Amino acid sequence: MSTSEQQPLGERRGKRGIFRTKSVEQSIRDTEEPEHALKKSLTALDLTVFGVGVVIGTAIFVLTGKVAKENAGPSVALAFVLAGVVCGLAALCYAEFASTVPVAGSAYTFSYASLGELPAWIIGWDLILELALGCAVVSVGWSGYIRSLLDNAGWHLPVGLQGTHNGSFGFDILAAALVLVLTAILVLGMKLSSRVTAVVVAVKVTVVLIVIIVGAFFINGANYEPFIPDSRSTTAGGDIKAPLVQLMFGFSPSNFGLMGIFSAAAVVFFAFIGFDIVATAAEETRNPQRDVPRGILGSLAICTLLYVAVSVVVTGMQKYSELSTDAPLADAFKATGHPFWAGLISFGAAVGLTTVCMILLLGQSRVFFAMSRDGLLPRIFSRVHPKYGTPYRSTILLGVVVAVLAGFTSIDVLAELVNIGTLFAFVVVALGVVILRRTRPDLPRAFRTPLVPAVPLLSVLASLWLMLNLTAETWLRFAVWMAVGFILYFVYGRQHSRVP
Repeated sequence: MSTSEQQPLGERRGKRGIFRTKSVEQSIRDTEEPEHALKKSLTALDLTVFGVGVVIGTAIFVLTGKVAKENAGPSVALAFVLAGVVCGLAALCYAEFASTVPVAGSAYTFSYASLGELPAWIIGWDLILELALGCAVVSVGWSGYIRSLLDNAGWHLPVGLQGTHNGSFGFDILAAALVLVLTAILVLGMKLSSRVTAVVVAVKVTVVLIVIIVGAFFINGANYEPFIPDSRSTTAGGDIKAPLVQLMFGFSPSNFGLMGIFSAAAVVFFAFIGFDIVATAAEETRNPQRDVPRGILGSLAICTLLYVAVSVVVTGMQKYSELSTDAPLADAFKATGHPFWAGLISFGAAVGLTTVCMILLLGQSRVFFAMSRDGLLPRIFSRVHPKYGTPYRSTILLGVVVAVLAGFTSIDVLAELVNIGTLFAFVVVALGVVILRRTRPDLPRAFRTPLVPAVPLLSVLASLWLMLNLTAETWLRFAVWMAVGFILYFVYGRQHSRVP
């Protein structure tokens, strides 16, 4: 036994402190422990379906029209391209890490290997917030669609079971039930989850393609004029609800024009959230070095193309100033006299949200599982099911917590926290790529981010710019969550870490 192995854990911990790193080799060895090893069953196609399944959600059915009307006009298509480029830069960094460190945990695991334990804890804590809130918000949106369908059929839920919204307080039974059912599916195995996701994604993408193909026949070229509307100044404002960049530099935001496109890009970024979850499934992939980069980049490319096509069609069908902000795609078809297609779009939106919830739950449970396996969270949650090979304890725990959160949550104030959490993860992963290239140039990399350090640096700058366009209120909430995370790390995580 080596001298370092004979030393007490506390002495070994003190040598490197809170910035000690966990080697890539050790991370991979941990995946081979029988009680903590996830079952490998996914392919590149499964990962691409997961990526498309979580990215194509309410945003494509709602956000497109809202941003076109309020921020960018027909040039919203350019805003989707810009947001896609920001995500693309991050995706190149994720792809290198996921192929080099094919371990559950995504940005958390990548940070542990490159930046150290405390940064890894913080990013893991951040991801738990991001994915929990994301799933809660989406499940509440799904519940709204289902209640609408029930109302149309003459069935009405009691007010107390409809959730907290419009000034009323209650428990959203439909949102909570959805989360619990999806939790059960995730416990029963990744292959079952991927099959359910594949079916629902096929329905969802078919509806999107119908919007593009059928809507193309109703385009009026005059609706594209002007493609980039003239810039209009907005009220500067000075409170915490104003964008942070405005409060820092006295920048007065504007809608439409060139700056309107950038403002819109910061908003529609929400539409791309989730592609990075593909990286959390690396440990459950048969050939992660090859298939994870394909899944990440493939799903992002497909989603960007669909978003741009839908935005071009909807702003061509109806003048941007007349678009609905609640259900723009469906209402655009109604405005052209085609209610059948409008109904089909609403159905596709409701069905599609189920996969978004499932994959957000999947990502959250894998990050929690990885942190538990490292000892930063109680190890009891890192045990896998003896039959299904899934982290059933962490999945059940988080599923119940998110179900309760979804039952009582109001979506109005939570969505931007999801944005800032994702962008923060993008920054950390990009920095990690540069650091690991310098500290471990010997590692085999099945996929290499091109033009390092230029591409990671551009990813950092682009992500930070979008973060600065979020409100100061969002930054304050994020800071509170991070402060709680620091306290938990020093009270529990640092003392129980398994990394010497």
